[in-house]
Amino acid sequence: MASARFPGKTSDGAALNWTGPALGRPLCINGTPWILYLLEECVDNVWEYCSVVIGLISMFCFLLSTLPQVYVAYRNGKVEEAMSFGFLFFLFSGDVTSFAGCYLTNQLPIQVITVIFYIFTDLILISQFLYYKIKNNSSRKSPMLKWLCFVWCGAATLVLLTLPKLIIDDSTTIDTQSPSTSKSVKITGYICGYLASVFYLSSRFPQLYKNFQRQSTEGTSYLLFALAMMGNGTYGLSVVVVLPALRGSKQTFIINHLAWLIGSLGVLILDLFVTAQFIIYRKNNSAISSTLTSVPEVEPLLCEDEEQSML
Repeated sequence: MASARFPGKTSDGAALNWTGPALGRPLCINGTPWILYLLEECVDNVWEYCSVVIGLISMFCFLLSTLPQVYVAYRNGKVEEAMSFGFLFFLFSGDVTSFAGCYLTNQLPIQVITVIFYIFTDLILISQFLYYKIKNNSSRKSPMLKWLCFVWCGAATLVLLTLPKLIIDDSTTIDTQSPSTSKSVKITGYICGYLASVFYLSSRFPQLYKNFQRQSTEGTSYLLFALAMMGNGTYGLSVVVVLPALRGSKQTFIINHLAWLIGSLGVLILDLFVTAQFIIYRKNNSAISSTLTSVPEVEPLLCEDEEQSML
């Protein structure tokens, strides 16, 4: 799942630590240069450095998590039988509300770009689901369906490539708002964070039920859930690691990250149940695969009429 912001200092604290002398604030002299350039955070101790590195690992796991499922769906062409549309819908809803939370709470540009990439991969999964569902349920092949899918993916790609630039440029308007308006906007952003956690938690239940109903996990990629588990686990670890280095209130820091911590921990636990299903239904998957690969010859090569005519 997408986190609200990169674990570490709060946005205000990061700005106070490294913004230039034009605002009468000290420069980040002892900070790590690549983190300062990439994440706009002044990291000057080992705890914060470990938090950032673990957070990057978490982000990388989330970025890769949906790609194996896209490949598996392309290979077998029966994604509608293996995946639950409720899983895809709640996953997409979680990323959209998480994106709204990132925007309203004025998060770092890298976070905005990352969440937009999550939404893009969600759209690919949903497009695959609808494409193969229509294709497999249709009595005849329609070339227009494939072209429509290409046009849709191309349009979505163009929109998502231009969206980060527009949002980052527009983020200055949130900074110039009055304190009361800015506070209400941030509260709305954190509410979106809690909604995102609810959506992420809700996404696992339809897929768990789908697997139980089929008594199989055939057609789904375990890497989707394994990478999500790694991403959620490392995200929680990155938040805990930075606590000893906090200069402000640890309680406030935890409260600011609570929505995403609840979502990460909850999804991690539910993915353990998905892992158990993959283990329990492993024999069923092997039986289904062997049935599909080896089709027995149950009819004679020639029927009786054809044999008599040849004689």
